[in-house]
Amino acid sequence: MRILLAEDERELATWLVRALGQSDFQVDWVDDGRMVRRSLKATRYDALILDLGLPGVGGHDVLAELRDADERLPVLILTARDSLIERVSTLHEGADDFLAKPFDIAELEARLVALVRRARGSDRPRFACGPLVYDSGSKQFTLGHEALNLTPREHAVLRTLIQRSGEPLSKQEIVERVFSDEQDVQPDAVEVLVHRLRKRLQATPVVIRTLRGLGYVLESAA
Repeated sequence: MRILLAEDERELATWLVRALGQSDFQVDWVDDGRMVRRSLKATRYDALILDLGLPGVGGHDVLAELRDADERLPVLILTARDSLIERVSTLHEGADDFLAKPFDIAELEARLVALVRRARGSDRPRFACGPLVYDSGSKQFTLGHEALNLTPREHAVLRTLIQRSGEPLSKQEIVERVFSDEQDVQPDAVEVLVHRLRKRLQATPVVIRTLRGLGYVLESAA
C-alpha cells in the first residue's frame, strides 16, 4: 500500500515513515503543500495523509484543489487542531477521515486500511462504531456479535449515521438520505426514529448524541 505523507514536522514525518514501513506501507514524504499535486501526478497512491499546517500551500487549500479537480484519492487529515468545528469543516471540504495529534500508530494504520478498502469498493465493506457493526453485503447490523433487529426506517437512519460515524448530520440531511423517495416527510420524523434507536442502544457504549445547531452524531465510548 503506497501512501503520500504531507507533513512539515521532520521528526514526526521521519517516525511515521519508519513506523508505517514496518507494517508494509510504502510512504513517500513531502513537507510543502506545493509538492502534493506534483507528487500525485508522478505517482499513483492509495491514500494521502495530509497535515493542515503545511507551508507553501496549506492543507485546506490542498484538499480543496484535489476535490475541485475531482481527485478521489482517500485523504486522512492529520492535525493538532483537535476541535469539533475543525473536524466537521474538513469532512465537509472532502476529507475522508480525521486524526488528531498525538495519536497511536495502530489507530492510524487501521484508519488507512479502512479508507483504502472503502475506496477500492470492497465487495462487503463494513462500517463500525465500537461494538456496533454494519455489513453492507448482508445489510445486517450486529451489536456485540448479536444481530440487531430494527424496523426498515430505524435501519435506514442507523445506517446513515454509522456510515458517517463521528460526523454530525442534520435532521434535513438524514431526511434527504433516508426518505429520498418519499414526499412530505418532516424532519420531526427523524426525532422519533432517533429516540427509538437510543432505546435500542441503551446499556451499550454506542450513543447518538445531539449537537446543538449541527444535528446528530453516532459515537462510541468503548
